[in-house]
Amino acid sequence: MLKVAVLDDYQNIFSQIVNLDEYKSKYEFTIFNEPFQNELETIEALKGFEAMFIMRERTKITKTLISNLSKLKFIMTSGMRNKAIDLVAAKEKNILVCGTEINSNPAAEVTWTLILGLLRNVRQEVDNMFQGYWQTTIGYELKGKRLGIIGLGKIGSQVAKIGQAFGMEVSAWSENLNLSNANNLNVLPMSKEDLIKTSDILTIHVVLGDRYKNLITKKEFQLMKKSSFLINTSRGEIINEKDLIEALENNYIAGVGLDVYNQEPLPQDHKLRFLPNTFLLPHLGYVTVENYSKFYSQMIENLNSCMNNKPIRVIS
Repeated sequence: MLKVAVLDDYQNIFSQIVNLDEYKSKYEFTIFNEPFQNELETIEALKGFEAMFIMRERTKITKTLISNLSKLKFIMTSGMRNKAIDLVAAKEKNILVCGTEINSNPAAEVTWTLILGLLRNVRQEVDNMFQGYWQTTIGYELKGKRLGIIGLGKIGSQVAKIGQAFGMEVSAWSENLNLSNANNLNVLPMSKEDLIKTSDILTIHVVLGDRYKNLITKKEFQLMKKSSFLINTSRGEIINEKDLIEALENNYIAGVGLDVYNQEPLPQDHKLRFLPNTFLLPHLGYVTVENYSKFYSQMIENLNSCMNNKPIRVIS
């Protein structure tokens, strides 16, 4: 029987989606609901397992970890890309890494949750309602505002269409912006500097890599309108966190909506939690019933295919 570790199942959803009795003769599943505190703890907990089911970019699957897990043969990750896995080290140890499909629309939907939450002061007003107060803030309308999108791929394109439905002017920039796609979407291409200077709402939808790490720093915050809002549902490292906190404390911008962070889960005492001009979500972008059902069902399919020596959805 193959021993399988299911990592970072924060909501304990795996056993609700997967019928464990169906696989009890083939796989012995052990579910880990809490994140590991350090790599040593991770190694100690996982050294007896032959397969792992992991959520994208939660536990880091490093070279050190891989080299210490002598029994590990298979890694199944959500999504077809996971920068938290050292793929070179996995290949050297002949460990098969397979991925799953992922729905992009939930991230676009959460982007608008953050935008609307910020502009209509939802955080403060919800708190006020439960404390017995009534109408203590004044919000902003979306119509006529400029929505600046960094990255016009699958998610950015969906965000653009919704912005246009609200009557917003939509502009975009990225290092490799597809001008034909922008034209088809009726989105105005701009330089990075002009986009940052003129946007009322600036939202990030690029894949983290060397060219986009620390894309938004103190320099960019000082270019932004004081009345503007910044949204990030992509990856935390795209915004320089230290510069972001300074910008919020000094009111360089009106506020920020975040679903992603440098460190996840975000520490309880992290400064971002205590700033009044933030609207924070705990990386909910992909956390839907539909996505989790797809993740776990396809991880099972992947593992079955590997056991039959016909691997599918292999990440090289």
